[in-house]
Amino acid sequence: MGHIDRKHVTLTPEHATLLDDVVAAGEYASPDEVVEEALREWQERRDNSGYSLAELRHLIQQGIDSGPPVDGPAAMERLRLKYKART
Repeated sequence: MGHIDRKHVTLTPEHATLLDDVVAAGEYASPDEVVEEALREWQERRDNSGYSLAELRHLIQQGIDSGPPVDGPAAMERLRLKYKART
């Protein structure tokens, strides 16, 4: 497993109870296992679902370059009226 780095964390009472409950129920062998799985899932979600900083900057710039914002409900109402007039 390699080097183990111990950390001290503070949990809310609700999280502490949840951690204790899943260990007591046998879902995990120890609180360490709960935290390790939570961190793995967090890292996976962070790594796989996000964009790189450069991609985010590009997307933000695209939004800025696309022009002023449009009020969605008002735009939809204009479209409804436009297409209603065609029928």
